[in-house]
Amino acid sequence: MKITIRFLTMAILTLVCTGGMAAVSPANRTLERSIVTLDVTRKLHDFFLPWSKQVKTVLKSGIVVGPQEILTTADGLENRTLIRLQKGGRGSWWNAEIKWIDYPANLAIVTVADGKFWSGLQPVKLADSMNLSGELQIYRWRSGNLEARKAEFNRFTVGSGEKSDAARVQLELGAEIDQVGFSEPVLMGGKVIGLIYSRTEKVCAALPSPFIRSILDARRRGTYQGLGYFDFTWQPAENPDTLAFLKLPGDPRGVVVIDVPKQSEAQSGLKVRDVILQIDGFDIDIQGDYLDPQYGHLILENLSTRNKWAGDTVRLRISREGREQEISYRMPKAEDAAKFVPEAEFDGEPEYLIVGGLVFQPLSKNYLRRWGQDWKRVAPFRLTYFQYENPSDERPAVVILSQVLPDVYNVGYQDARTLVLERVNGQPVSRLEDLEKALKNSTNDFHVFDFQNGDTLQRVVLDAKELEAANSRVLQRYGIENIHAFSAAKE
Repeated sequence: MKITIRFLTMAILTLVCTGGMAAVSPANRTLERSIVTLDVTRKLHDFFLPWSKQVKTVLKSGIVVGPQEILTTADGLENRTLIRLQKGGRGSWWNAEIKWIDYPANLAIVTVADGKFWSGLQPVKLADSMNLSGELQIYRWRSGNLEARKAEFNRFTVGSGEKSDAARVQLELGAEIDQVGFSEPVLMGGKVIGLIYSRTEKVCAALPSPFIRSILDARRRGTYQGLGYFDFTWQPAENPDTLAFLKLPGDPRGVVVIDVPKQSEAQSGLKVRDVILQIDGFDIDIQGDYLDPQYGHLILENLSTRNKWAGDTVRLRISREGREQEISYRMPKAEDAAKFVPEAEFDGEPEYLIVGGLVFQPLSKNYLRRWGQDWKRVAPFRLTYFQYENPSDERPAVVILSQVLPDVYNVGYQDARTLVLERVNGQPVSRLEDLEKALKNSTNDFHVFDFQNGDTLQRVVLDAKELEAANSRVLQRYGIENIHAFSAAKE
């Protein structure tokens, strides 16, 4: 009896400790020749301390997809200084380089120049459909062994990545696995159905293989121009009175356009109060969803990246003043989005300019993301609302006072932070170059900084004659090398 109880106890402990671990089947042993490990060393920038630079190393997975081509996610490859690859989960490391990378799509191709590395490796197949009727498993190298973990399909959703406004479909999985989200492949029936790029609690998000294949195939054909996006803003048409006011005949359907950038309106003819009924032949319902043959019901934004690229034309069926018509909408490039709050440059350093301890920075998405994944709700509202604004000729961008490094020069202002800069010495400021130019012309030997109305502090006045000495003290006291950093294109 004691032996039986001990055996049962050990069996239960084994099940708990494995946490969903699955055995690597003999049929999938060939994956050992298709999955590799990437060791990436990169510079890590802090947008709250833009002069600060750290070195970080991250381990990622990659899969062989073609002759001398390793596919992985683009996350963790920005500002890289060294990439090494290892095959078989152990042994030698081989120097590698990026062959192609697309941050908005979150995909990259890595290669190794030394032909010896490729001996014994073989490509893995990417599934061309999402018929998830079989068992799903997540694979990765761990402690020199190929580990397999069971996964369960939850749903398909649409979201944007960390480095772009481009919407893309994502595969949501449930899995008992830790330290995942670094391009681990998900397989079913010996084919890759996705690459995992994030994990929250027990939910993993992966790029589905049809999305990946569409980009890789277009790249090989030379037709891939980067991801596009819909730059118009719409709202659901759930209120029947709204559709009646817009004179839409028949049953409720479609979504209502509430904002169109001037450039987009000029190119496509799309206007505010248009009702979008179809996109590329797909009917749009009053929630803004369509029925996708691969993924089921998805939000219409996915049609901007469903086998469509920046510069491609999408057919919109609209209702305007009760009359249906078809227009052609040309999609802008996601990474070139002309917005008040742009993405920071890929592989670029944060920009800043220190003025007597006052730290000025351009407002960017990467700066706002320092408040965490929930930055749209947590970050200061006076900054986040700019993401919904469009740039103008008078004000193409925003500069903020991010913080103050205390010094005798700025006593009384040391608690100021996240203020929107309007003018310096009477001159409008939209970029750091504007600020630098304005500082050359003081007002009666003083520098006067005016901030946006509504902030608690609306004006700062500093002694122009003491600025140079204050800058020297601040740099020395806080261990900062340079008083400013602009991108190479602006130097």
